[in-house]
Amino acid sequence: MMKQDNKPIQYRKFKAGRWEVIEAGVIVESPVSLTVNGEVWLTFMCTPNNLEALAAGFLFNEGIIQTLGEIADLRVCATNDNVDVWLYRGVEKPVQWKRTSGCTGGLTTIDIDKVSPELVNGFTINARSVGELIESLFESQELYRQVGGVHTSVLTDGSDYRVMAEDIGRHNSVDKIAGLCLLNNHELQKKILLTTGRISSEMLQKAARIGAAIVISRTSPSSLSIELAQKWGITLVGYARRDRFNVYTHPGRIVHSPVRKALIPLP
Repeated sequence: MMKQDNKPIQYRKFKAGRWEVIEAGVIVESPVSLTVNGEVWLTFMCTPNNLEALAAGFLFNEGIIQTLGEIADLRVCATNDNVDVWLYRGVEKPVQWKRTSGCTGGLTTIDIDKVSPELVNGFTINARSVGELIESLFESQELYRQVGGVHTSVLTDGSDYRVMAEDIGRHNSVDKIAGLCLLNNHELQKKILLTTGRISSEMLQKAARIGAAIVISRTSPSSLSIELAQKWGITLVGYARRDRFNVYTHPGRIVHSPVRKALIPLP
């Protein structure tokens, strides 16, 4: 039986000198283990939806697999607390995981000094499009609108084509994006990653692995993510809103043509 991604709660709200009983919902956070070739590797703390995508995307973003064809079997256990992945080849369980700065504590074995992303270059987007894209991200937040406390990520080609995922952990949402692309054979020529989460080094590493040449967040990047984006050739945009944003690296992909005001002839 599939777990719900939110659950009903009741709480007391104090406002204007009086108590009020509120019936509402809250985001679910659950431990879900990842088993690879019969061996438990780790436990995600995540929102229990799109778990197949989470597992496949995590293995892809960690460089364990390159294609969907390497997976022999992928299934969520009936109890919904484990994702069982069988590969066509043997793989060694990482000896040590590095804890990242992600929400609820992400894990990785990636050496960021050895990352060399393959990006599609030569495309640009209009500065006005940044605001339109971030608005489309906000409109995609279905679960957030219901209960709050959720991060949303979207991979888009800059037009109507997009892949969306939500999770309590911002890094989980990007793993789910990678997994959804693998499982559904989504191939975008241009890749722009939008996210509500802070861009720290592990978020940028996952974006690089996906091949996103432009990363846009509603909030801030970290100092290390800025250094890595500069090194890897990624355009990093933060604090994006409809009418304003900051570009921290490789601004050449964001173009702007000022509107020329018509000259009024002097009398």
